[in-house]
Amino acid sequence: MRFLLIEDTEDLASAVVARLSLDGHVVDHASDLETAWDFAATTSYDLILLDIMLPDGDGRSFLARHREKHLRTPVIVLTARSEVSDRVGILDLGADDYMVKPIDFSELEARCRAVLRRRGGEARNLLTLGDLGFDSLSGTLKVAGADVQLRTRELRLFEVFINAPGQIFPKSVLVDRLFSYDEDVSENAIEVYVGRLRRHLKPSAVRITTVRGLGYKLEAG
Repeated sequence: MRFLLIEDTEDLASAVVARLSLDGHVVDHASDLETAWDFAATTSYDLILLDIMLPDGDGRSFLARHREKHLRTPVIVLTARSEVSDRVGILDLGADDYMVKPIDFSELEARCRAVLRRRGGEARNLLTLGDLGFDSLSGTLKVAGADVQLRTRELRLFEVFINAPGQIFPKSVLVDRLFSYDEDVSENAIEVYVGRLRRHLKPSAVRITTVRGLGYKLEAG
C-alpha cells in the first residue's frame, strides 16, 4: 500500500519510512503542508500519517480541508499533545486515529492495520478470484489451495491486481503504486515483478495477461 507521511522531524520521519517499508509499503514523505498538498493532488494514498506542528502551518488545517473535500483516505494524527481536549478535537475534525509522541513503532503498525481494516471492511480483506485466495492484511496468498510466499514488492503488486480484477494497469501506474518518489526506477522493473508473479500463479487458472500497448490485467481463465 502507499502511505503519505507528513512530518517535519527528519529523524522520526526516516525511522517511520524505514519501518513501514520493511512491511512492503511505499511511503512518500512530506516535511511541510505545501509539499503534502502537492503529493495528495497527484497521487492516490491508502493512508495518511499527519503531524500537527509543521513549519508552514497546523496539520489540523490539512485534516479539515481533506475532509471538506470529502476525501475518504484514512488519517492517523501524530501529536505531542496528550490532553483529552486535544485528542477529542482531532477526532472531531475527522481523524481516524491518533498517536501521542514518542511513537512506539509496533503500535504504529498495529494502528495502521486497524484503521485500514475498519475503512476497508472485513469483507474486503479476504479476496477470491477463481482458485486464488488472498488476505490483504496478513499478506497470505493461496494458489489452488496451496500457500505461496511472496516477497514484499510481489505482494504489493498482486494486491493492486486482486483489488481490481479485469482492470488494465499501465506500467506507469504500477510504478507509482510500488515505488516512492525517491526511488529512481524504470518501467522495466514492473516487467520483472510481473514475471515473478506469473511463475507463482502457474498452478492456477488465473492469469496476468498483457494488453499490448496498454498494460496488464488479472483475469480468471
